[in-house]
Amino acid sequence: MNKIKFLLLFIFLWMVNVAHAQIKHYDFNILAYGNIGFGVLENDKDVNYNMNSNSSDLQLNYRITHRFGLATGVGVNQLSGNSFDTIGYFHHERILLKIPLLAVLEYNISDNFRVAPSFGFYAQTILKDQYEYLNNSQKNNYNGWNYGAQLGFGLAYRVSNRFSVGFNYGLQFDLSKFKINPDLETDNKQKLGKLNALGIILIIEL
Repeated sequence: MNKIKFLLLFIFLWMVNVAHAQIKHYDFNILAYGNIGFGVLENDKDVNYNMNSNSSDLQLNYRITHRFGLATGVGVNQLSGNSFDTIGYFHHERILLKIPLLAVLEYNISDNFRVAPSFGFYAQTILKDQYEYLNNSQKNNYNGWNYGAQLGFGLAYRVSNRFSVGFNYGLQFDLSKFKINPDLETDNKQKLGKLNALGIILIIEL
């Protein structure tokens, strides 16, 4: 974990250094993402298990320079997976609302193609949390907010002066754990580790 934190700090400082080297620009664009992927739900007391992910994000990017910007917005991530605990086998569904704060770099690698790597942090909260067992179900076992870090890399084709569309890869992992409902007789905490996702990116110039 210390190596990951050091790498994230190095990337952030490098991106800030690049930003200072650019000419002031000041404008906005919209970044829209749609991804599918998978991650591992890490438990303190129970077994870890895989979760499938379907996510969408909409961000407003404030371009401080031609290449460097700061973006924030809102994202929704729907997770689903199967596992077991002391009660039995279950199907788990969770919907998360995420608010990111990202540093975004944009490079034109040709007249028609551009790359848009990003790095930053997010806070997220649980909108829905449901465990379906064979004979019963449980809701709202976890609640509250947690935070994490994410990396992204988009490759987009310029369709026109205002629109670019392409493919995106994303990696995110929680740095803190969700709180468990105090009514439950367990202290098992959870976080989502190493969520890898692939999808599409849409860039709209304003």
